[in-house]
Amino acid sequence: MADADSENTGIAGQDWATASAQPQYHAAVVDLLGALAYGELAAFERLAEDAKLAPSLADKAALARMASAEFHHFEQLDQRLLEIDAHPTEAMEPFAKALDEFHRQTAPSDWLEGLVKAYVGDSIASDFYREVAARLDTDTRALVLAVLDDTGHGNFAVEKVRAAIEADPRVGGRLALWARRLMGEALSQAQRVVADRDALSTMLVGGVADGFDLAEVGRMFSRITEAHTKRMAALGLAA
Repeated sequence: MADADSENTGIAGQDWATASAQPQYHAAVVDLLGALAYGELAAFERLAEDAKLAPSLADKAALARMASAEFHHFEQLDQRLLEIDAHPTEAMEPFAKALDEFHRQTAPSDWLEGLVKAYVGDSIASDFYREVAARLDTDTRALVLAVLDDTGHGNFAVEKVRAAIEADPRVGGRLALWARRLMGEALSQAQRVVADRDALSTMLVGGVADGFDLAEVGRMFSRITEAHTKRMAALGLAA
């Protein structure tokens, strides 16, 4: 793992204009922003769909507001890709198939499964991108952290899921199994995406930016798993 000095003197201490002089770093950031942008667009679509399953008008309105926030994040990433001379659609395209397949394989069967999926899936993705953000140039890091801002969905999901379990404790077992499946699928998808993109994987395992070494990649996924366990406890579920 890069130490504090290397983080201050390497890519993580540079602005975009300086850091992007490295072609491979530029390519890695385009990949990263493309993956994030498609993720935000997919999150917008999913929340809009989940709103249709909402049991009350208040819940429907709450999810609609969250969907709007996700789309605003997408617009920020779309604009940034244009600013760094990348075509947003082309930047997103390599990640669309994997993310679409993840959503196809993990389609929720009801309102509560949809809430858990958004909470678990979005949180794992956010944890992953925050880990990567620590090694980015200052301008890109600020953008990535801004679009990872909580839209309020986490607290909303915790409140609704805990209330449902309190009303019917049997719901907890079903949702715990569902959350474990989501965790496995999400981590597998993240690893596949990174492995398929040379610039992105090089940035993670070293060679570009203040990269992770392979051992640090393992520790990163351990930290993501630990955070997932804490979130499951917040939901009232066993990880």
